[in-house]
Amino acid sequence: MLIRKCKAIFADNRGMELVQVGLLIAIAIALALIFKSQITSFVNDVFGGLKASSFS
Repeated sequence: MLIRKCKAIFADNRGMELVQVGLLIAIAIALALIFKSQITSFVNDVFGGLKASSFS
């Protein structure tokens, strides 16, 4: 009886997409926090280059 209930719990895939999306968001946030200074530097360089160019 207990083994059958455990198998039923692990066989149930409802909500797996939500868990996967949550894990992907958590990984993206962790990477953003780890590489925050590099990302900030890159964005500032790109916008600085656009501002210095003659697009305006």
